[in-house]
Amino acid sequence: MASTANRSSAHMVVYAALAGNLAIAATKFVAFALTGSSAMLTEAIHSSVDTGNQGLLLLGLARARKKPSASHPFGYGMEVYFWSFVVALMIFALGGAFSIYEGVIKIRAPEAIDRPWINFVVLGLAAIFEGCSFLVALREFKTLRGDAPFFAAIRRSKDPSIFAVLLEDGAALAGLAIAALGVSGAMLGLSWADGAASVAIGVLLVVVAVFLANETRSLLTGEAASPRIVAEVRKALEADPRIDSVAEVLSMHLGPQEILLGVTLDFQDHLTAADIEAASDHFADLIQGVDRRITRVFVRSGRAREAYARRLGRA
Repeated sequence: MASTANRSSAHMVVYAALAGNLAIAATKFVAFALTGSSAMLTEAIHSSVDTGNQGLLLLGLARARKKPSASHPFGYGMEVYFWSFVVALMIFALGGAFSIYEGVIKIRAPEAIDRPWINFVVLGLAAIFEGCSFLVALREFKTLRGDAPFFAAIRRSKDPSIFAVLLEDGAALAGLAIAALGVSGAMLGLSWADGAASVAIGVLLVVVAVFLANETRSLLTGEAASPRIVAEVRKALEADPRIDSVAEVLSMHLGPQEILLGVTLDFQDHLTAADIEAASDHFADLIQGVDRRITRVFVRSGRAREAYARRLGRA
């Protein structure tokens, strides 16, 4: 099934990022202990936060697989969105804000970097590991992206477990380049360069965190299915001669691979109640055939809508 394959892809991306960040964080902390570089400490904290973030994403993916219950009849798919939002908050607070704070301290009271060549070795190794993780996430993202521009595809994506890792790894690679510049500047006698690099890395993380938080906020608050899916559902329904018009097509993502879809249909006047009931069952199957992610379908007739409006005193 396509949904199973997508879940496996998401897990692979997160596991690759988790393994890479765990190894990189340990290496960076050792380098900081040996050199005293502020930018290296910032990078170590950044990798530690990223490691924790992958754990949270895996927690979200695991909880999203729970079966529907009496308290959650539509399942737990939105757990992925919640934990992705928590990841954004962690990037902002533990990554970005702390990095800026640490950088400001180092600018005001700069310290010499001991054995800076260690930093360059660690940064090079980190770039290799981060690059591998980034390529895994980018490859999976490309399968979902199609021909859409990069950021438009991220805004259109409904699976934050993939684009969160992609953004994190991209920021990590940019952060490594900034850290290398900071260490190089400190070696050339610019005592403030190491701290300035830490501030720049922090600002980068804050920007990524705000962007990621905004995207997951939209998903958490009930983002609709893509316009393509809605248009295909409407087209399939309008082609049926039993329907006079399609009054509305409402949709909402219950998770990356689950879509709730409700339609209000104006049936032909000559149809009986039994005809409408049989047609509704057919339309539910028809709608689910448009996209495998449509797991819940509700069909309502225009007559029922009008009767409900009259009861509310609006007709």
